[in-house]
Amino acid sequence: MNTTPMGFEFRNLTHRFREVTALEDATYTVRPGTITGLVGRNGAGKTTLLGLVAALRPVQSGSLLVDGESPWENASVLSRICLMREKGGVFEDTKTRETLKWMADLRPFWDADYCGHLLDLFEVRTKGTPEQLSRGKRSALSVAIALASRAPLTMVDEVYLGMDAVARRLFYDEMMADYVRYPRTILLSSHLLDEVEDLMEDVIVLNRGRVAVAGETDQVRKQFSTPDHLASLTDVLIAVSGASTEGTAR
Repeated sequence: MNTTPMGFEFRNLTHRFREVTALEDATYTVRPGTITGLVGRNGAGKTTLLGLVAALRPVQSGSLLVDGESPWENASVLSRICLMREKGGVFEDTKTRETLKWMADLRPFWDADYCGHLLDLFEVRTKGTPEQLSRGKRSALSVAIALASRAPLTMVDEVYLGMDAVARRLFYDEMMADYVRYPRTILLSSHLLDEVEDLMEDVIVLNRGRVAVAGETDQVRKQFSTPDHLASLTDVLIAVSGASTEGTAR
């Protein structure tokens, strides 16, 4: 089984839900073997993009290739993709231990020992079902699954929002350490930009379904900097969305 980190590219990608356009003519190439941030205000199209990459729905218009292939109904590609979201990714009313067994069957690079380590670290009990866990512990379960999957393309969509500050720091540290040990492509969608922007090698900033700006994170920040101020990703997001400080997404 190929363990090489997988990148993906989308060209002129457009996706609509009835009268709402979630993505419009979006184009970018995600470099394999990077931690790439996916940034945007609520409704910018982040979750829709991740869902298309994970083949939760078919592409409507444009093209999307993962490691040079369409992911739609492509088992060899999908087995190497893991998407964990704040809502979704596990069956809430199914025993947690059963979910972990399924993950072991579905994920060719699954590391059960590492998953156990993470669940101990975050103090997540495996008795019962995910719906019986607090929001923070439910988030930690998703984080543990994402990291332990060791998928060549691992995507994390806001799953850690329910975790407290200490747990989030533990997650960031574990993610970076395991990324070094087992290189992969990680796509990290987050509103907690002050916490994660230094972790992101590349960044995609979406605004109203379009790629407003993208590239190496340091270069993107420099584009919006002044001689006496290095722009943060929050500054970038404010600038591309035309928002006032008061209107910035949290």
